[in-house]
Parts: sequence; structure tokens; C-alpha cells
Amino acid sequence: MSASPVPKRLKEARQAAKLTQERLGILAGIDEESASARMNQYERGKHEPDFLTLSRIAAVLEVPATYFYTEDNDVAELLILLHRLLPADRRKLAQYLKGESSSPAFQLEP
Repeated sequence: MSASPVPKRLKEARQAAKLTQERLGILAGIDEESASARMNQYERGKHEPDFLTLSRIAAVLEVPATYFYTEDNDVAELLILLHRLLPADRRKLAQYLKGESSSPAFQLEP
């Protein structure tokens, strides 16, 4: 088993998206002939995708690439939630967390 968090996170995100290994690989631009095998190897930790490949996988799964690299489950969940926010809302949240905004009840964009 790999010491990297990538295999675990990859499998979790793929299953949450309800995609097969083959379908995810194809959508991420991996050749149809090897998509299933490569994704299987990535999820088992036998091989780790390079950053460009992992970025394409992240785009398909609608998660940030950084999600795959965190070991902390809470941080992983927060990364996904942050990724789903509009950029303006991310800035508002960052300002609040840095203490630059005094209102804990700031309004997020709908």
C-alpha cells in the first residue's frame, strides 16, 4: 500500500461521482485501451499519476487537485467545500478567517 493519500482520495472522489474507473480515465483523457487498468493502478497505489493527469482527473471529478494530497479528512472535506464556492465568496471567507471582517454572518453569494 502506498504511503500517499492519492489512492484513497481518488477512489473516494470517483465513487462519490458514481463513475467507473474506465469512464473516469476516458473522461480525463487517458486512452480507452488502458483507462481502466491505469485508474486501477492509481487507486491501488501501484503507480501515482503525474500532476497534469491528476489535475485532469480532478477537473472531471469537480474537486481541487489539492484534495488528493491531504491526509486529513476534515481538510479534504473543506477543500471540496471551498472549491464549490464562487471566487468572491472564497475571498469573503478568507477575509473573515484572517480577522479582516468582523461579521461572522457575512452573506455568501447565492
